[in-house]
Amino acid sequence: MSEPHHVNKAVDSLQQRITEYACALNYDSLTPEAIQAAKVRIIDILGVLIGGFFSEPAGIARNLAAQMPNAGGATVIGTRIKTTPDMAAFVNATTGRFVELMDTYHWPGSHQGHPSDTVTPVLALAEHAASSGRDFITAVVLAYEIYLRMCDVYHNEDFDHTNLCCLATAVAGGKLLGLSPAQLSHCISMAVVPNVILRQVRLGHLSMFKAAISGQAGRGGVFAALLARAGMEGPHLPFEGKAGWCDHVAHERLALTILGGNGTPFRIPDSQIKNRPAPGVTISSILAAEKVAPLRNLKDVQQVTVEVFKYAKDEMGTAEHHWHPDTRESADYSVPYVVAATLVDGTITPNSYNDAHLRNPELRALLKKIVVVENSEFTRDYERVPQAHRTRVTVVTASGERLVGETGGDEDDLATPKSNAKIEEKFRGLTEDFLGKKRVDAILDRLWHLEDMGNVAEIPPAFVLG
Repeated sequence: MSEPHHVNKAVDSLQQRITEYACALNYDSLTPEAIQAAKVRIIDILGVLIGGFFSEPAGIARNLAAQMPNAGGATVIGTRIKTTPDMAAFVNATTGRFVELMDTYHWPGSHQGHPSDTVTPVLALAEHAASSGRDFITAVVLAYEIYLRMCDVYHNEDFDHTNLCCLATAVAGGKLLGLSPAQLSHCISMAVVPNVILRQVRLGHLSMFKAAISGQAGRGGVFAALLARAGMEGPHLPFEGKAGWCDHVAHERLALTILGGNGTPFRIPDSQIKNRPAPGVTISSILAAEKVAPLRNLKDVQQVTVEVFKYAKDEMGTAEHHWHPDTRESADYSVPYVVAATLVDGTITPNSYNDAHLRNPELRALLKKIVVVENSEFTRDYERVPQAHRTRVTVVTASGERLVGETGGDEDDLATPKSNAKIEEKFRGLTEDFLGKKRVDAILDRLWHLEDMGNVAEIPPAFVLG
């Protein structure tokens, strides 16, 4: 006689820790700071999603979702299409990731990532489950807490940070679906074991899948939650088993000894809101270049020296492809390119990465004159708390003139918390041309009072374009 299946079989200590924490968390245990931070990040990523709506990866994903209708699923934001919740998660996270204006995370010694990748996948399950605004806020705080606390203890750079997006989405999504502790343990396992994402997705010359991998991670987390609700069992000991995640992905045993609540601050306010469409470590280079841009006579430029912190140089200012980007995705991952484009146009916009810019002979010629070097003082300021993203751009002309732009530690610094007014300004800049001022006013009013919303299913229809 075969052994019957049970949903409460072997779990490991990390799986158990996450499960118990998620099940215990509720809206009343959140701090006012965490609630406000969640609303800020929900508003921010929904605006960023509209900014990326007409991108090629988003269009491909939408067309695929349209072939998988599901009236009881979740909405492809910006449309009236309803598809399966996991497919909606894929489309919406891919769309929100494309324009490179999502948030980012840095803490000394921590893995870096983009925790806002979790928000629209979590929203897909919140819509599907007819969750309240308070439940959605709680789930977003939970997703950030798992994502960022895992960043703090996970250090292997060989695997992509979107692995943490998948895990965090599964945990928050499982809570929204009302999974039992045993089911949530299996949900975690079904997110962790089958969804190992290689960092190759963002190395060398990059493709459009750089955006889609966030969607893939969110989809994996949502699907794990749906499977667990349906009664599927996940592999046992996903983190600490013989072939588990700790030994083969993290390459170390991990423990989440610190999690927010009961007097310990939640991590969500520590993510950094971007103010330029570029990876976080290149934004200071853009801001510094803006102070001497646009250059009137590009042919007169003899050399451009960009002094940056070590992480920026190592990641985006060292390899051959940083001087020869051939795609939008490779261009925004290049310190030389964003500096050159800023010096040509005065700033960086999403259009700075289009084919006209990539093939601009003046911009290409300027790229050859750019040198990127580490400034050890800037490295120290980047690796401390509070953090400063410092960069200096020095332009030397043929006549010997020196133009110097420097940034870091001021109100435009990526690490500086953004006011509600700044968040609204960014949101309006990304959405008003498509939705109109009246609709944007109404959306902002509802989202700033999200805790009063009875059913978050009212959010996606507010963003329908056309």
